[in-house]
Amino acid sequence: MATIHVDGQAYEVDETDNLLQACLSLGFDLPYFCWHPAMGSVGACRQCAVKQYHGAYDTHGGLVMACMVPAADDTRLSIDDEEAREFRRSVIEWLMVNHPHDCPVCEEGGHCHLQDMTVMTGHARRRYRFHKRTHRNQYLGPFIGHEMNRCITCYRCVRFYRDYAGGEDLGAFGANDNVYFGRHREGVLESEFAGNLTEVCPTGVFTDHPHGERYTRKWDMQFAPSVCHQCAVGCNTSPGERYGDIRRIENRYHGEINRFFLCDRGRFGYGYVNRDDRPRRPEWRHAVGEPGVTLEVDAALDRGADALRSAQRVLGIGSPRASLESNHQLRELVGEDNFSTGIVEREQACLARMTRLNRVSGLATPTLREVEAHDAILVLGEDPIQSAALLGLALRQAVLARREALAEARDIPAWHANAVMTLAQDARYPLFIAYPAATGLDGIAERCLRLAPDDIARLGFAVAHAIDDTAPAVDGLDDVTREAAGRIAEALLAAQRPLVVSGGSLESPAILDAAGNIARALAGRKRRGGLTLVRREANSTGVEMLGGRPLEWALDKLAHGTADALVVLENDLYQRLPRERVDRALDAAAVVVVLDHQRTATWERAHLGLPAASFAEGDGTLVSLEGRAQRFFQVYEPRYHRPEARIHESWRWLHALDTCLARHEARDVTLDMVTRDCARCHPGLAGIVDAAPGADYRVRGLKLARDPHRYSGRTAMRAHLDVSEPRPPQDPDSPFAFSMEGYYGFDRPRREVAFAWAPGWNSPQAWNKFTDEVGGHLRAGDPGVRLLEPEPSDAGYSDAIPPGFVPRDGEWRVVVLARLFGGEETSSRAAPIEARAAAPTLVLAEEDARRLGVAEGESLVLETTHARLVLPLGVESTLPSGVVGVPAGLDPTLASGDWAQLSAAAADREDRP
Repeated sequence: MATIHVDGQAYEVDETDNLLQACLSLGFDLPYFCWHPAMGSVGACRQCAVKQYHGAYDTHGGLVMACMVPAADDTRLSIDDEEAREFRRSVIEWLMVNHPHDCPVCEEGGHCHLQDMTVMTGHARRRYRFHKRTHRNQYLGPFIGHEMNRCITCYRCVRFYRDYAGGEDLGAFGANDNVYFGRHREGVLESEFAGNLTEVCPTGVFTDHPHGERYTRKWDMQFAPSVCHQCAVGCNTSPGERYGDIRRIENRYHGEINRFFLCDRGRFGYGYVNRDDRPRRPEWRHAVGEPGVTLEVDAALDRGADALRSAQRVLGIGSPRASLESNHQLRELVGEDNFSTGIVEREQACLARMTRLNRVSGLATPTLREVEAHDAILVLGEDPIQSAALLGLALRQAVLARREALAEARDIPAWHANAVMTLAQDARYPLFIAYPAATGLDGIAERCLRLAPDDIARLGFAVAHAIDDTAPAVDGLDDVTREAAGRIAEALLAAQRPLVVSGGSLESPAILDAAGNIARALAGRKRRGGLTLVRREANSTGVEMLGGRPLEWALDKLAHGTADALVVLENDLYQRLPRERVDRALDAAAVVVVLDHQRTATWERAHLGLPAASFAEGDGTLVSLEGRAQRFFQVYEPRYHRPEARIHESWRWLHALDTCLARHEARDVTLDMVTRDCARCHPGLAGIVDAAPGADYRVRGLKLARDPHRYSGRTAMRAHLDVSEPRPPQDPDSPFAFSMEGYYGFDRPRREVAFAWAPGWNSPQAWNKFTDEVGGHLRAGDPGVRLLEPEPSDAGYSDAIPPGFVPRDGEWRVVVLARLFGGEETSSRAAPIEARAAAPTLVLAEEDARRLGVAEGESLVLETTHARLVLPLGVESTLPSGVVGVPAGLDPTLASGDWAQLSAAAADREDRP
């Protein structure tokens, strides 16, 4: 720690910070542009000028840029010095010489760091009277809008995009006062993290394009703390609603998970909430194919209860995209022996293995923040950028952290970005990736091994044996793999904090066992390592911990006549198993009740459909791949703008259905009641009660505001329906109010922050006011509670080593390749994600393509026992021979490990000379 003196007052600060970060962490308002806590300092904007003095007796001092000066002991500075204030005012003026001053029509108006800093510096007059420099804007894809004339040349965009996220197609072009930030030619930004430019950019150069199509000012949106439902990482989000639609999703700061950034699927994949074809009223149909008849709530519950009451046996199928509370309520409705998780058998077996390994492997699962501190990484069978994007981004920071270690050895502060990068050049911590196809992290990896799944597992077992010779040895290993295993083991043993990353993307239990063996071997060598295992869906971890039978079990019970009624929770069964198998089961069911917020193929087969709340309309708890239980909260009440809607949380529907089924008197149910009941029934989930404060939580006796204090238009929002203003909806399930009435400040620490705002700070930079230090943790602690921790165990090594992969004549091993855009069910229904998704291809090795006589781009037919696909061919030179890569999300009947036959499409054959 160091003592610095700010305007005559002494403060204790972290001596590794620069003066700007130290002052912001102390709560001072000091303007800045180019500096960012995740990217360090480059001193490009000159906005953070302060007066620094050389001792207690120096009365003159000199101007310095706070972001470029270390917070050394006995530093004396003044923020309020008149010369410093005038300098900062003049900097804003010349930065804005060419700015169009178009705040009234700018998408960032009221949400803009430039506006905040302009007010903070006191710049209030335009004196420039000449022609301004202008630029032509570019089309950058469905996610990002572009308005170059608002640029103040802070360089934040390219520093994030290229240096932090690893993108290559955005750059700075030009010189002096004519610099252009964009692509070398117009086109879609390729990075999976491009959407962060909307928050990284301090002005309105890069804007949220889907939001701009139906624009609403930040102060006119309603917010709630939420958790991303588009993968298992558990990033915290802040969705904004207006007129009953989600208009924008922004990053919500969490010091252990996403901190400042989101992936583009999480940021732009919310469109399924706003679809016009969503079910909003209960529907009843007597038989398949008949049009549904809409019902009121009581009538729907009565019909559903009557139908279920007459059934001999009712089965329940849960869902890894539904909350713990909803899955638990379904389990209570049908009974433990009649509950299925809704997950297919092969995936559920992998999930059970992962939960066990998280407990008994000897290594803890690191948070994303902790991932960045690991100094040697092995990735087995995952493409993290595609399957868990923010994990991939954290792995990138971990690999590049070698440069900070080199800088520390030479007393160069980590925040001195250019000096650190110049020193390090291409120095990196070792990263090894074993995966069948190219991955998003290949460019920074020491070695990439393109192997079939069984060979990936064999490599992992060999690494474990190289670390600890009591681990099972792998027979028949080729020289290349043996050498690679030795090098990987050497790097992991040499590291202070090695990390093993694996998961269920390839649905290979052998790969998971191999990862577990490596973890045990490292733990036995007393290494402070970590084991991260990637799950597929938002609540895959939680539903596995809840317990239940696989999906096939439930469908077999129906098809064989040992059950005759079914309740399906937020799960499209046709997305998981072959259509014929699902049809056979549903045809045999006398009653099918479906709860969902999407009109799926399964919904169309329901006798009774109950419209469920999406994440934006309901509350619940999810468990991330880290094992962290987190609560998401209702953003808006769907009936306020659409009085005809009868949308409720699934757990509320199921409780009401259970009450009607038992002919009990109807009684109210709240989220807190269901959460406590779930925790009581499942000891492994007991911690979920503490994942978030209950509905009785108050600050200064006030509920928490969902709306900013400048929220406008409430008295006119329903004028097209009724001129009589209704009472705002009441929320018995959370500590939040559906209005601007309530607490929204930052001076009382709290974990659940709906939106970040502080006096003078309207942009996302306002999160600095809610953390214990800039880039640290929320002052009240980061949201959520860990449920999975290592336990003492005498579990030994797995010896289930598979034989090496041997290609077959005339057949190819299917490998389903994770993909960020289009590979997940709900986000694939969002128009921007549909537009961004690349055209799917079947991927083959060059040798296999030549053997088939098919050229890249020609149509290829893939056939298995249950599936047939016709797609263009994509050739990848490093893909293992005998393997065909299939993009995830195309056909649920295709699974990694299937064998397929391939042939050229007939039309292509006819076209050849």
